[in-house]
Amino acid sequence: MSIFESIFLGFIQGATEFIPISSSGHLILGRYFLGIDLVGTIAFDAILQLATILAVFVYFYKDVLNLFKTVWNFILRKENKKEDIILLQAIFLGTIPALFFGLILENTMDTFFRNIYVVVGGLFLGTLIMYFADKYAKSDKVLNKRRGFFVGFFQALALVPGVSRSGATISGGLFLGLNREIATRFSFLLALPIITGSGLKKLLELLNNGGNYFDTSLFLGAITAFIVGLLAIHFLISFLKKNSLKVFIYYRIILICVILIFTFL
Repeated sequence: MSIFESIFLGFIQGATEFIPISSSGHLILGRYFLGIDLVGTIAFDAILQLATILAVFVYFYKDVLNLFKTVWNFILRKENKKEDIILLQAIFLGTIPALFFGLILENTMDTFFRNIYVVVGGLFLGTLIMYFADKYAKSDKVLNKRRGFFVGFFQALALVPGVSRSGATISGGLFLGLNREIATRFSFLLALPIITGSGLKKLLELLNNGGNYFDTSLFLGAITAFIVGLLAIHFLISFLKKNSLKVFIYYRIILICVILIFTFL
């Protein structure tokens, strides 16, 4: 992969991992239009995901440190704040569905799911979820471990390229009665275990298999993904404080139409 292609894909990853328009779907689309082979690229995507998840650790460093402190206090049997315990439980339980289905569908994700038609289907499904969440959800509940667990099933839906992990989990939070600010914050924190674990797993596989991914182009792509990811996080949090998901729903509908036009012409 050339330096331009790697930086281009790093930009796509950083911009779309957190904005609810699907990073995996856009990476597949980016490769499709650049003429890059779509099969066997999930490892490269995982490394870019590590760069973007590092942006979450940096942006939410106070929350991350507080989570580690909560775990440490729990081990030492020290007292924790109730809300900290609830957040930790919600993240732990919310990670289980995506972990379970991710292990089952791992081979499928690197073969069958790397398909332009699957991306279109995922975009359509994710758009429907976001539309109904934005239109009918009521923001009258607080985060608890049960709601965190069920948001995890929405995160599992994002294993299908095009659905969008952030779009699915924010929508899941809205369906379960969380307001947009709480749903968005929980979406980011819920991403930490599953994306970090997925990226590290693929990284270890590359090291064990002697994968030659660590070159200048990948490094520049990862740096691009990290910087753009930071900007995307800040943008989405600020945007959703005052706005709904409608603009992203419209974008996804336009994108589906563009893909279908270019695919069948």
